[in-house]
Amino acid sequence: MSVALAPILALLLVATAQSATLSQFPPFEKQHLTGNSNLRVAPRADEATYRLPNNTEPVDYNVEITTNVHKGETAFTGKVIISLIVTEDTPEIVVHARQLEFIDVIIRKADATAETKLEYSRDLEREFYKLTAKDVIFEEGSSWVLTITYSGTLRSDNGGFYLSTYTDETGATKYLATTQFESTDARHAFPCYDEPAKRATFTITIKHDPSYNAISNMPVNAEASSSGVTTFETTVKMPTYLVAFIVSDFVYTEGEMNGLRQRVFSRKGTENEQEWALTTGMLVENRLSDYFGVPFALPKLDQAAIPDFAAGAMENWGMATYREEYLLYNPEKSTINTMTNVATILAHEDAHQWFGNLVAIEWWGYLWLKEGFATLFEHLAVDLAYPAWDIFQLFHVGSYQGALSVDANPSIRPMTNYVEKPEDIGRQYDSIAYAKAGSVLDMWRHALTNTVFQRGLTNYLKDKQYSAANETDLFDAIGLAAREENYEVPAKIEDMLVSWTRQGGVPVLNVERNYENGFFTVQQEQYTNDKSYQSSLLWYVPFNYAVQSNPDFRNTEATDYLLNEKQKLIEAKSNTDEWLILNKQSTGYYRINYDNRNWELIIDGLINHSHKIHARNRAQLISDSYNFATSGRLPHATLLQLMTYLPQENQYAPWATANTVVTLFNRYLSGDEDYSDFQFYVSELVSDQFDKFGVNDLAGEHHLVKFTRNVVINVACMAGLKSCLSETNTKLQSLVDNGTPLEPNLQTPIYCNGLKQAKDDVFNFVYDKMMNSNDQAERRLLISALGCAQNEKQLEKYVSSSIDHTNKLRTQERYTLLSPTYSRGTVGWNVCVDFLMNHWQEYGELNSGFGGVNPLYSDIVGMSAYVVNEDQKAKLQLLVDEVKNSLFVPDTIQVSVDSVIAANMEWLSTNRGPIISWVSTYRNGSPALGASALALALCLLVAKLF
Repeated sequence: MSVALAPILALLLVATAQSATLSQFPPFEKQHLTGNSNLRVAPRADEATYRLPNNTEPVDYNVEITTNVHKGETAFTGKVIISLIVTEDTPEIVVHARQLEFIDVIIRKADATAETKLEYSRDLEREFYKLTAKDVIFEEGSSWVLTITYSGTLRSDNGGFYLSTYTDETGATKYLATTQFESTDARHAFPCYDEPAKRATFTITIKHDPSYNAISNMPVNAEASSSGVTTFETTVKMPTYLVAFIVSDFVYTEGEMNGLRQRVFSRKGTENEQEWALTTGMLVENRLSDYFGVPFALPKLDQAAIPDFAAGAMENWGMATYREEYLLYNPEKSTINTMTNVATILAHEDAHQWFGNLVAIEWWGYLWLKEGFATLFEHLAVDLAYPAWDIFQLFHVGSYQGALSVDANPSIRPMTNYVEKPEDIGRQYDSIAYAKAGSVLDMWRHALTNTVFQRGLTNYLKDKQYSAANETDLFDAIGLAAREENYEVPAKIEDMLVSWTRQGGVPVLNVERNYENGFFTVQQEQYTNDKSYQSSLLWYVPFNYAVQSNPDFRNTEATDYLLNEKQKLIEAKSNTDEWLILNKQSTGYYRINYDNRNWELIIDGLINHSHKIHARNRAQLISDSYNFATSGRLPHATLLQLMTYLPQENQYAPWATANTVVTLFNRYLSGDEDYSDFQFYVSELVSDQFDKFGVNDLAGEHHLVKFTRNVVINVACMAGLKSCLSETNTKLQSLVDNGTPLEPNLQTPIYCNGLKQAKDDVFNFVYDKMMNSNDQAERRLLISALGCAQNEKQLEKYVSSSIDHTNKLRTQERYTLLSPTYSRGTVGWNVCVDFLMNHWQEYGELNSGFGGVNPLYSDIVGMSAYVVNEDQKAKLQLLVDEVKNSLFVPDTIQVSVDSVIAANMEWLSTNRGPIISWVSTYRNGSPALGASALALALCLLVAKLF
């Protein structure tokens, strides 16, 4: 499942999302996640298990549901017939159910006709229904047919079997019913064994109004269907959470490749926006089938766009569902960002058709075993389909760097992490399960070679198909592949990979060179934001390296390893005056710190011949040096001087990384008395590239050029470049005054930066455009952009609309307005705090979607990330005092807010002085000073501050 800006991650966002693609986890500066650093493999003895007893197993379900959703009615009725087998003697059968009323429960032996009525008792906490009959023992080896009739209500929180609405082209409200079952919501639609390893076959029948249609995982069984009754062919064995059905008046476009029919469904009026997803879907499925060596398992594959959808997308087998903005693409109006998101998110869900669907996970503690692969293949499949896009630059800036930042918390949970309660399962959907797991898998794909990795996945999928797997199954399959390919590995595959899956955190490699003989020593330790933190954790770390005299970054296979050892001497032959860079293309999941002299050589190499260093390495050098500087491991001068090469940089990953750094600095320093010195520094970095990229979209450009231009515009306007502010405002004003359309790919920076100076007529134009748009991607873009305004009255109108239920905001949009407002400056921050002081109860009552954190809590903790002085701290504390005893926030809100603010104050105490001192010296220094000499001089100057 693709969870777009999942609630747990929303609490941590401190960097602007202006340049981030929507499907990625943005980089984080500070981490306040809590996690279990010790793997639990079973519940504690004093805990009640939330696992079903293993004394009965489902074999087949026949589910029949009746709905009148075409009228907007929320009531539905159902009947489920479960064929089951008994695996050990038991007096009861236990199934899951949530928010259902049982009408009748009967059972019969599979080979008999006599029926027995069952009594039931409820365990509401665990959502168990225990079914029993007087004097009946269900004997081991016996088979039974259980029939339950029940009633339920369509939910309104985008979870389970729920109601969604949209406005058609005539202005009429249309209704539909759809599903979102992962992780534990199938039990809301029908009683079942709602665990991922309990696979069975399903025959689904939906009774609905004849004016509507129904779609599900399998094709329609025409012989069993009739007007108003749609029965589907029986599925293969699958988990309950992958069952899906939609009752609507959707329309579709279809195509076929290699005998597999694919369709894209959406509401009427959007047929012209389905083609990109259909074309990409067919191409991606073909690339994945070829890569895995295992064909897609079902006879058809549908993708459906849902107007109300809390998750980003969901991989239901044979019928994936999406937010509209993640599936629909208008070739005339949509942006390159939307095009990319549709491709990557679709590839994510398609990858799940193998990882998660064909091979299920044994339990939710192995969530990474499907989400990590989906994260990797959302990029790899797109790379195979559209190699010219260079999509792994987006992967690097999003998943890779984001995971490294979150993993710097010393208490972060490991990838494999035992949980049982539904709310604990929900918290597993984080950057560890997605971004870190995808990055770790990609590391081993490169380290062991793609040949071994690919063959290992084929082994895994073929061996475990239609069943459930754990991590050991994967490791064994890769180990077998290494033997089959006669590929020598330095240690047992399982030992190497377990060091990454069963302990949290990430290593840093400290590299010390011997400049006399060319050798270097690599030493590992756990990396945390607190450099005083002591840890004994060790990893099996694959690495390789390039040197200035041989700057070949193409071969990413591991040439050396740290085999669960503290350090290793590498007998390399490198020249005294040339740079050494480990981790070619930054495919290894770790940070790297060098001795001071090597940092100077790298800086000199970037300034004079940056093209000789791979773009992803250039990006990671910025990221690593930023993290080392702000954690006290490296002088700030090293980072700030390193970034002075940026006037010659034209690639996305380095600029996106630099954007994150300067945006974070800007957040802390924008109110500083010497802020103009910082702005001068940033303007020097960006001016040349702003002049080259400009503010006009050009036909025929490389895919990533359009991403890079947006980043450069944002940085230039942040730096206060008059040309940037003037040109963006002029474009927006021309749209309002003359109807001159904005180029789609420039809408994000033009709207945001133009609104910073906008008069009321311009603001109201954009506000009304957002409210009236039926394009979900455009709505999301404008929701983000409106928060950029810097006029108090405009922002008051904007944030107040979140609780005005007479307007056209959708359920999942209402709690997304405050974040882009308070994160864009002091004016917006103050407006949001004042708004919540007066309306916290109404805001707390907003629906945050299935399993979500309450938006009141999310935004208060989010706002604490922007507190940088005592006045702001005192003002936010008044709000915390107002809400902390309410039901909307947990008891931990004070601790959470205090922790974030303390981290901010510590950051300022540590970083403000060195940064301001350096940029002031830079502004007043001689631009003719040689780069290396300036680097050395500034390093010596700032070193005195430590």
